[in-house]
Amino acid sequence: MRNYKDSDYALNRYSQGIVYKFSDGIVEITLEDYLRDNPDKTEEDFAKLKALSDEIYYQQDRQEYRVSHLDVSISGMEDTLVASVPSVDAELIQKAEEKKALEAAIRLLASGKLTDVQKRRFHLHFFQGLSTRQIAKLEGVHQRAVWDSLIWAEKKLKKIYEE
Repeated sequence: MRNYKDSDYALNRYSQGIVYKFSDGIVEITLEDYLRDNPDKTEEDFAKLKALSDEIYYQQDRQEYRVSHLDVSISGMEDTLVASVPSVDAELIQKAEEKKALEAAIRLLASGKLTDVQKRRFHLHFFQGLSTRQIAKLEGVHQRAVWDSLIWAEKKLKKIYEE
């Protein structure tokens, strides 16, 4: 696990200026430097630029975190089931289950058992692949509200699936 304080995001976030990190060193642009080089700009412009810089570094940090947790050592995994190809029977069963689940989802959407909000969120999550966080941001609501809505829709889907 890497140390958060060593990240580019933390370096920029907790610095008074805007930090640019290069392979051969670090450059920090302070408010004074910015105003001296851009006389037509204000402190507010610098604050906006600093906030944008923090957001960009934050997004990069989150992306690096997501990718770094996908790294898995494969030495010694040659004999495990994880690295093997599924059998034809298993693939056929999985495809049949997926088809049954899709048919149940379509029946659920057409049944009228979902509210308009549940239907919209269900479609965004299960058919378009959006996360609960993405849906919440899109709709301007809390993630928990989206999650609860999807849980209720999933319960209804299970009932239809088992029919």
